Amino acid sequence: MTTEYHDDVEDDSSSFWNKDMKTSNRLWSVEKGVSNLTDSLSTAQQLTKDAAMDVRRMKFAVESNRDQLTSVSEALKQLSVLDTLSRTVATLKCSLERLINNGSAADGCCPLGWDLFSSSCYLFSKTPLAWQDARDWCNGHESHLVILNTDEEWDFVVHHAMGTFHWVGLSDERTGKWEWVNQTPYVMNRRRWRPGQPDSWTGHGLGPGDEDCAHLHYDGHLNDLHCSTRMRYICQRHSQRS
Repeated sequence: MTTEYHDDVEDDSSSFWNKDMKTSNRLWSVEKGVSNLTDSLSTAQQLTKDAAMDVRRMKFAVESNRDQLTSVSEALKQLSVLDTLSRTVATLKCSLERLINNGSAADGCCPLGWDLFSSSCYLFSKTPLAWQDARDWCNGHESHLVILNTDEEWDFVVHHAMGTFHWVGLSDERTGKWEWVNQTPYVMNRRRWRPGQPDSWTGHGLGPGDEDCAHLHYDGHLNDLHCSTRMRYICQRHSQRS
């Protein structure tokens, strides 16, 4: 019996082609993966650069704010020193006045820049503020917006106001009824007001609300105005006694 041999040429060629395709696919996958890794690395590097830039900006902002806070702290320290000096000077002024008056200071004395009348000290400001800001300023300086109870006090204040608008401690903002800043009810006295006032005018164009705060007019009479209006003001405090 004769055995016949056949060369499987086609089978070998097909197998080689399949192996080559698989290898190519693997290489393509590897190249794709490397490409993706490269892109990811590039993105990560950019994010790192951006983060570093943000850190530098934040560091600069912190340092700038630290400098500002240091400046504010120093300013507050200086204000504290000035306040202490002011109190010391006021005490020395009172002592000097007592020496001049042979140890007698019946009505007491006032800090520098304040005017004495009866048992009170009055400050006629030179700078304008809204009514609420003026109230807060007076409160912060051991005083209050002026409260006028007697004809003598009215005459003194009107004379020293020198024909200039000044806020006084009178308002109907809190309850709708006029009262002094110490919440003492105000007894309406028309002769103290300008004709037709207070009129609670709403056409002022200064925001919500009517005219809730009182001031001295040029002629020394009261008038109501919107509280946001900026003008000079009068503070009042008790005089210092020995």
